[in-house]
Amino acid sequence: MKTHCFRLKRGQDLLLSLKEYAQEKEIKAAAVLSAVGCVSKAKVRDAGGVNIREVNEPLEIVSLMGTLSEDRTHLHISFSRENLSTLGGHLVPGCIINTTGEIILLEIDGVSFQGEFDEETGYDELVIKNI
Repeated sequence: MKTHCFRLKRGQDLLLSLKEYAQEKEIKAAAVLSAVGCVSKAKVRDAGGVNIREVNEPLEIVSLMGTLSEDRTHLHISFSRENLSTLGGHLVPGCIINTTGEIILLEIDGVSFQGEFDEETGYDELVIKNI
């Protein structure tokens, strides 16, 4: 296994930057080990799987977890507000880094993460293939 450590800077889109990194490094399968930082605004899809909520305030990243590869991502994120309440959901484009985003990924050997449409769920779901 291999670790990837990098920093995102002000103005970068969190999800789009993670996707771009995975594509540039040709990552076949990885998991987020750690992600800390803050955003100036956020967009997340709620648990119902349909509605995207936008939050236009500074937020701390308190958790980011999930799978990613050069072909797909499935990431969930939690944020903390100034009053210390939390919110979170499925990461979508629109979470804009404020001061920093410190990311550590673990690249997994021997498998690739791909997506295939699942008629039952209506989403591209994870398919793990040995390579």
